[in-house]
Order: sequence, then structure tokens, then C-alpha cells
Amino acid sequence: MFGIEMGFAFFTWQHFACWILGGVLIYLGIAKKWEPLLLVPIGFGILLVNIPLGYHIMGFQMPDGAMLDYLPPTWPELIEQGGKPIGFLSRIFQYGFGWELIPLFMFIGIGAMTDFGPLITRPVYFLLGAAAQFGVYAAFFMALAIGFSIPEACAIGIIGGADGPTTVYLTTMLAPWLLGATAISAYTYMAMVPLIQPPVIRALTTKEERKTYMPPRVREISKWEEILFPIIVMLVVGFLVPEALPIVGCFMCGNLLRVSGVTNRLADTMSGAFVDIVTVFLGVCVGAYVAAPAFIHPAPLMVFGLGIVAFAFATFGGVIFAKIMNLVLPLFKQPKINPMIGAAGVSAVPMASRVVQRMGQEANPRNFLLMHAMGPNAAGVIGTATAAGVFLAIMGEL
Repeated sequence: MFGIEMGFAFFTWQHFACWILGGVLIYLGIAKKWEPLLLVPIGFGILLVNIPLGYHIMGFQMPDGAMLDYLPPTWPELIEQGGKPIGFLSRIFQYGFGWELIPLFMFIGIGAMTDFGPLITRPVYFLLGAAAQFGVYAAFFMALAIGFSIPEACAIGIIGGADGPTTVYLTTMLAPWLLGATAISAYTYMAMVPLIQPPVIRALTTKEERKTYMPPRVREISKWEEILFPIIVMLVVGFLVPEALPIVGCFMCGNLLRVSGVTNRLADTMSGAFVDIVTVFLGVCVGAYVAAPAFIHPAPLMVFGLGIVAFAFATFGGVIFAKIMNLVLPLFKQPKINPMIGAAGVSAVPMASRVVQRMGQEANPRNFLLMHAMGPNAAGVIGTATAAGVFLAIMGEL
């Protein structure tokens, strides 16, 4: 009786395997500094939820009185059947993720931290952000080919955009049973961008191409350009892909707070304390969704594999399109670009830009590519949000 009451009798190897996963994520966050603001809360959430009989963490009570000590993959259906969350994290999960609030709050904070200056200076970088979405659609079709359903393939494909909040938002709406796998894949691979991208970039470019010099200075942009940009982007995306409007609208709202100059206090709060609080809730709740009874099966492993393929294809798409642009730009008397900045078209901000900067300086010490890379990087965030809207539109038509 003592063992049953304390939960030891219910501890299985699946729980232990999840503990190992949580421990690895915490180690990577603390020791390796890989996305510590997210990997540490996610890892802790995994440890927390895999303590048997932890009803007050992610507990779920069914109408017949049965109780689960984790949030099951079918939680939307269970809520419709009258089930109720009884754990404090399951309540946060139901309203924060079930209503898609936490990912959208994240976008307000991210928008308040984003500098669109390099993108405004050279709008052609929008094309590189769009080209990097090749990884999204490549992973989508691969997921379909190996047997995932269309909603699941959409959730897996969006990992290739390297945007954690968008991945969480789309997965919650289309395939919540994959949330643990897709979110952890997205954030882990975002942290691994410095390991994933360089081999792909070197395979696609020559040493001379990597040496291509780009002047570090960009033109000064006016205050009105900064203010009008988020408004125009919101209107254009809203008309073209209305399903992407919640993400893009929150993103551009945060950015407008940043650049308006009349709400510094609010902008500082959104980009500081607000986004930090939301990040903690997002990380712990995502980790707490990785419960042994629901998570230990082949599907998450396939999601992890497709995730890294998606990142590689996204880098491929950006670099190859940058090389194509170099064939066209001289026709318009425009200087060539360093094709490596195409790799920053994934929306892993600012990790992908830092990779390009480091590789650019290794090839040519005179190169300072960070500001140029931030243009495609910011465009990638918009591109991934738009890709998510396209997936939602497709599902709405089915």
C-alpha cells in the first residue's frame, strides 16, 4: 500500500526514458547554452509530468470519475465529452494553448524585439525568406509519403520554418496529439542551427562565393518607414492569407509598439518581462505534455527525423535562391549578394544570422554580414506565419 500511495508501483521504463529526455534538454540549456530560456523549462516540465500519480500537475478528470495524471493526446475530444482539467498546468494548457493565447502572446513580445530595418532597406530579402519555406513544404510532403495524415503533415512541415511559437500554434489547432514532439523538435533544432546549417551551406557554396563582400553599412530609414511597415505587412497578409492574421497581427502589433516612439514603457514591457513570463509558461506546459503514456511511440521519433530534414531543406532553399538572385541582380545593375545570407531565411532569429556572420568572417575577415542576414531572417518569420496560414486555409477547405 505504501508503494502504491507514493506512486512507485506505477513508475515504468517509459517514465524513465522521458526523464532522460528532460535531463538532456536541461543539460543542453544550462551547460551548452542552447536556447536555455526554452529548453530548461521544457526539460523541467518533462520531469514534472512523468512523476506517476501527479494529478495536481496535468491531471484530467473524466465524467465517469476516472482520473488521468497526464493530459492525453485526445484532450480536445475529452473536453467536448465533459472532461475537466484538475491540475494547475492542465488548466493553463487548456486556456493558454486550447485557445491559442500563449503562442500569440509570444508573437507580441517577439514583434517588440524585432528590427525590420534591414528588410525595409532591401525588400528583395522577402524573396529569400519565402525561398527558405521550401523546407516547410518538403517536410509536409515527406510526412504525407510515410503515412501521416494531412493535419499531422502540416504540423510537422511547419517545423522547417524554425519558428517555435508558429509550430506550437499550428500544431495545437491541427494535431494537438503531436504537440510535444513538434515543439521540442522545433526548439531543439533552433538551438542546433549552428551545427545544422554550416555543413549544408558549405556543400552548396564555393569558397569564393562565401568570400563575397557586402558593405556593412545600409541606408538610414525614416521613422515613417518603420511605422508604416508593420501596418502594411499586416494589411497585405490579412487580405492574401486571412488565416495567418492572428499570428501576423500580433507580431506586427508588437513591432508597432517598438517603433512608434510614444509607448516606450509598453514596448519595453512587451519585449522584456511580458515575453519572459509567457516563455516560462510555454516551455513548462510544452514539456508537461510529454507524458510517458502518450509520448513513447514511433510517431515522435519520426517527427524528430523529419524536423532535421526540414531544417536542412529550408537552408537549401534559401542558399540556392540567393545564388539564382546573383544571376539576375547584375541585369538590374545591382551588386551581388553573399549567397550565405539566404540560409538566414529560416526564422530562427537571430541564430541563423549569427551563423552567416561567423562563416562570412571565416571566409573573408572584411565581411560583416549580420545586418544583411537579419533582413532574410525577419522575412522568414513573416514567411513561416504565412505558410501556417496556408496550411490552415487548406484544412478549412477539406
